[in-house]
Amino acid sequence: MADSTQSIKPLIGRIFMSLVFLVSGSFKIIGYSQVVSMSATKGVPLAGIAIACAAALEILGALAMFAGFQVRVVAWLWILYLIPVTLLFHNFWKMQGMEQQENFGHFLSNLGLMGGLLFVSTFGAGAYSVDAARAKKLESHICSGPGLPGPGQLLKEDL
Repeated sequence: MADSTQSIKPLIGRIFMSLVFLVSGSFKIIGYSQVVSMSATKGVPLAGIAIACAAALEILGALAMFAGFQVRVVAWLWILYLIPVTLLFHNFWKMQGMEQQENFGHFLSNLGLMGGLLFVSTFGAGAYSVDAARAKKLESHICSGPGLPGPGQLLKEDL
């Protein structure tokens, strides 16, 4: 059984990951017209709608990740979102000089985020999360019907 320091690590990781997307989504709203304009120059179709959807995905996903709610779904949505974003906006192979170096760094950061998201999609939210509380409640509900043993209890046949 994991001790409390092991249990708190997924929470801390979720908080850090949430902050990245919460800030990014907020900046898309604050600088909406600039972000839409820049996206249009990169060839994003319906840039205004695309940026509004991206901001919603980032902010709502960040709130869900922070709370530990449906984190596997959020992780996969973010991975699928980051793949085209990374290839389109951080295509360092088409750049030169400092622009290339900066975008290579952003490209690698996004790869790192996707790696972390793969861990979340595999291992879930951890102990301090809505997902864990819901699973515990469901287990308790399923295992505590009349004549059924509660969680951790043995049946007579098991003795």
